[in-house]
Amino acid sequence: MTKKQLVKDPLNLIITGVGGQGNVMISLIIGNAFVREGYFVTLGETYGASQRGGPVMSHMRISKETQYSPFIPDGCADIILGMEPVETLRMLGRYGNPNVITIINPRPIYSIDVIGGQAEYPDLHKLVESVKELSAKTWIINATEEAQKMGSHMFANAILIGALVGSGVLPLDKKSVEPVLREVFSKEIEVNLEAFNNGIKLVKR
Repeated sequence: MTKKQLVKDPLNLIITGVGGQGNVMISLIIGNAFVREGYFVTLGETYGASQRGGPVMSHMRISKETQYSPFIPDGCADIILGMEPVETLRMLGRYGNPNVITIINPRPIYSIDVIGGQAEYPDLHKLVESVKELSAKTWIINATEEAQKMGSHMFANAILIGALVGSGVLPLDKKSVEPVLREVFSKEIEVNLEAFNNGIKLVKR
């Protein structure tokens, strides 16, 4: 079977969330899977003021031809995987364009200011609707909710990886990603593979 090709070269993927969500882990797993398939992958990461709880963003540039600079130019994202709604919308505002595809986990992470009453978190419904309006296609994946059904919110990472692979927007499949998952989640591989497969199912509903 002929492998699926990149829809454009380079393909620009942004993975965004807040510190502690596993943003960097997802980018390393996806990046590693691409490298094993013979692609050039450049990763660039930015962190907010506080590593845990502050905004975190991974830029991934994937090419069959050459190595690109690590950071995606404004307005040039092809895919945004958003682990937190406000951060997803913020990335769309800067890196989005009429063709961008977005996968969003709609579970809010409240900042210290919001928890302390000094700030107000935006209306979640309006946030998600704004994400839809700014994207050519949007998948809403309740990864945290589904992970908690499996026993721990930690499985949200594998669910989101599954959703990204299952969406068909990347030239990766289960066969190319599973070996990397087995290395990274070696101690809890069966439940993480279940979460990964759940993510694939969720995006195909």
